[in-house]
Amino acid sequence: MGGGNQSAVSEFVLLGLCRSWNIQVLLFVIFLMLYLTIVSGNTVILILIITDPHLHSPMYFFLANLSFVDMWLSTVTTPKMITDFLHENKTISFGGCMCQILFVHFIAGSEMVLLVAMAYDRYVAICKPLHYSTIMNLKRCAGLVLTSWAAGFMHAMSQMVLIVQLPFCGPREMDSFFCDIPLVIKLACMESSDLGTLMNADSGVVAVTCFILLLISYTYILLTVRKSSKTGASKALSTCTAHITVVVIFFVPCIFIYVWPLNITWLDKFLAVFYSVITPLLNPAIYTLRNKEIKTAMQRFRNYYMHPKGNH
Repeated sequence: MGGGNQSAVSEFVLLGLCRSWNIQVLLFVIFLMLYLTIVSGNTVILILIITDPHLHSPMYFFLANLSFVDMWLSTVTTPKMITDFLHENKTISFGGCMCQILFVHFIAGSEMVLLVAMAYDRYVAICKPLHYSTIMNLKRCAGLVLTSWAAGFMHAMSQMVLIVQLPFCGPREMDSFFCDIPLVIKLACMESSDLGTLMNADSGVVAVTCFILLLISYTYILLTVRKSSKTGASKALSTCTAHITVVVIFFVPCIFIYVWPLNITWLDKFLAVFYSVITPLLNPAIYTLRNKEIKTAMQRFRNYYMHPKGNH
């Protein structure tokens, strides 16, 4: 590792998504709209779940946390990308770069474990319905959410400990729109292929472990659903399909960026946009459009606040 951080680089240059000015202006408008939709969509879900007593159940407790995590996942990289579309020189300070790496891995790691907690919640609800309220009590739910944050934090810190010590002395251009570990490692003034493999293995353990747990949970759930009654089965299947869609959308890009990197620049950029912008955008859409209870809660919220003298 050498003698700690001999960093002579005070900032990095981000090459962004493309070079054409006209396309960048168009992307500025598109991503600004997407980001505002992400924040407002996830905020609406959070407000509905907090204010509506009908939604005070474990599934919605986890969904509120997922919306909160998604907002932050997008906020770590998207506002910087949006403002950079309007700048000729897209730079990020060394400290800003390290912060992006820390928070991207902290939040994405937390989301992976949270998705496992949500799968466990569905497993208990569908496979052990009589014991559901006993098993998924408030203490257990809060414990699972805290575990997800703790796991994300430990994963991020395990990466940061190594990254912060790297010597940077020359090249500083990254062909992306935010700082990410595989790109930063390549800029270090040292032979970095072993460290790159180690970092990918670290991310891989988290992603693959969570993905396998999710596959096992949902396979078990779907097998149980097949045996059960038609009415209960269709509702359970609808909920699980929404969950499985979110899992696939979130994990596939992460696996191709960190676990099994293809090293195709345009594809890496597309996948990075996918998990930092498209996933937080789709989660509220997938869960709310398929969910009668959320739609009903929205109607109640409208009636209560928009027509206070009408029906409560």
